[in-house]
Amino acid sequence: MTVPNTPPDPARADGTDAVADAVPADAVPAPYAAPGPHAARDPYAPPPGPDLVTGKAGPAQSPAQRLMPELRVGAATLLACLVLGVVMGGLWAWLAPKVPLVVDGNKILYGDPEGEQRAGADSVFVLIGLGMGILTALGAFLVTRKRGGGIAVAVGLAVGGLLASVGAWGLGRWLGPSRDLIGEARRVGNGGHFQADIDLGAYGAVLAWPMAAMVVLLALSAAFGKREEDPPPYWVPGPPAVDAGAGAVPGTGAGAATGVPAEDRRDA
Repeated sequence: MTVPNTPPDPARADGTDAVADAVPADAVPAPYAAPGPHAARDPYAPPPGPDLVTGKAGPAQSPAQRLMPELRVGAATLLACLVLGVVMGGLWAWLAPKVPLVVDGNKILYGDPEGEQRAGADSVFVLIGLGMGILTALGAFLVTRKRGGGIAVAVGLAVGGLLASVGAWGLGRWLGPSRDLIGEARRVGNGGHFQADIDLGAYGAVLAWPMAAMVVLLALSAAFGKREEDPPPYWVPGPPAVDAGAGAVPGTGAGAATGVPAEDRRDA
């Protein structure tokens, strides 16, 4: 066995550790080192790249800034539903069957005792609500398809459809025949005919609009909604693997840990 004829390592001559000198300072974990290129990234920070809502590249936005587009979409959807609720109220007052009444002395009698006008008014309200739900869900899907829809669209349709149905109920009662039966009976006189006011006997009819909108929106999103790109097949090779030695920090290998150069170890 021969003694290697190599000059002494100056790092070991003055008593310093070769491993500590070889590791860069910014590789030391916080709080002992200032943030640098090797500092750990916050796992809860948004991913870099374009904004997921607007699709535009730029600096990271705060939660309030990311929430504003959703609020605008939801408010616009709700407002559109309320406008259509006015149309629904007018259609219901016009198309709903009316209950005929007749004045007989000091009594008010049904002109058609076996009629189903009350149930018919509920059915007309439900049918109009279903049509409005389908219409609003289709319109909201087509308008927001490029942005991928979002929870704001669903919430706007649900809340807007319910409020619009309740508003259409009240508007239809106001536009329909008078609710003052005594006053109407005095107006037409004995033997005269008039119509009773329209009203909902089944209060659950106001849910027809939001339920239809939710079902149609779900079906359209599942069939024609925006989708993410499919991953490549398993037989397609991925990116080349990074050599473990290429990314290693200089001076952190076996030679640095022992302080003996590789050629010296071979000679030994």
